[in-house]
Amino acid sequence: MDNPPFLIFMSCIRIMAEDVKISRKKPVYPISDPLYKYLKHYQREARLPVSYADLRQFREAVPLMDKKGRDTLWECPIYPPNEIERLHTGLKKVYAMLKASGNLRIVEHKYIDRVDYCTFGNTHPFRIRIVNRLNDVYDYFYIKIADASRVYGMEVEHLLSPNQLNYLVDNTTLVEEHIPGIPGDVFVQHYLDHPEYNPKRIAKEFVKFNERCFITLLGDMRAYNFVMQITPDFDDFQFRIRCIDFDQQFYEGNKKVYLPQFFKENYPFVKLGIAYLTEKTFTQYQQEESSSIVHRLRSERHRITDLRDVLQRDNISSPEKTAELREGLAAHYKDPHYLRCRNMADILELNLKRVIRQVKL
Repeated sequence: MDNPPFLIFMSCIRIMAEDVKISRKKPVYPISDPLYKYLKHYQREARLPVSYADLRQFREAVPLMDKKGRDTLWECPIYPPNEIERLHTGLKKVYAMLKASGNLRIVEHKYIDRVDYCTFGNTHPFRIRIVNRLNDVYDYFYIKIADASRVYGMEVEHLLSPNQLNYLVDNTTLVEEHIPGIPGDVFVQHYLDHPEYNPKRIAKEFVKFNERCFITLLGDMRAYNFVMQITPDFDDFQFRIRCIDFDQQFYEGNKKVYLPQFFKENYPFVKLGIAYLTEKTFTQYQQEESSSIVHRLRSERHRITDLRDVLQRDNISSPEKTAELREGLAAHYKDPHYLRCRNMADILELNLKRVIRQVKL
């Protein structure tokens, strides 16, 4: 018998006082040959005209301030004048490859307005702002170090969540599409109590997001690592939480890291669940998310199998963390089968098999 999920959710208030420890020094895992072959087969690989290493060729940078004059912790690199045209031309081609399979017509009237460099985080990404000179509409995309953890996270998210992800890999360079939305911490601070927003819908979305992260082993979903997308409906607003940081996929051993409910930054969402959801509705939303995952598993079963086979041969965590997680999940679910798991791929596969069994009951 599983631990009662709603009681665990309710107990978060006490447990949140404890610090859920995250490995801030997580290594950047290189893209293995089998993973690269998988990416090429499923058209995630490309020969890019600009690499992450090319963008690192700057000697100076100026702080990027927000509209209120506060430091954003991003910087604007200053490149040599003779390099700017080459970089900007290459970046427009990268954008065309990401958005339109390399069709350069979509960038005929666009220009690179700004390149930003992030000075915190594991992979120190670049954020590129591209603007349409005909109407001043702009878009962003990101260039990062290709970390296997992140790539696995995006693939699992693309296959098993309601969200599609667009990205490309070229050896040690990763290019990602911008995911629009209000950062979770900003949403809590400025939008959570909006009088037109139904708190039950917000609580429902957080429960489903919490369940999905736990099943797919997506860790460290603090409020600033996801965005809230708000869609007006004919009589209300719909909400969707989307992850924007996949660096902690399959890495940590502490099972609480894979449950967003345990992070203090997410406490306002937990409070909504406690205030507006009953045990019956809580369970219903978990079952809805599990059913959605099973439906996607069936439609993408061959690709999921290929990804599992690659993951089983890869090294993306330590034996100690793998042992800690399998023991933690064995105790959580009261299921000794977890103790036989040799790696993170086995744990993920067992999680998915559990979901399939539960949906069939």
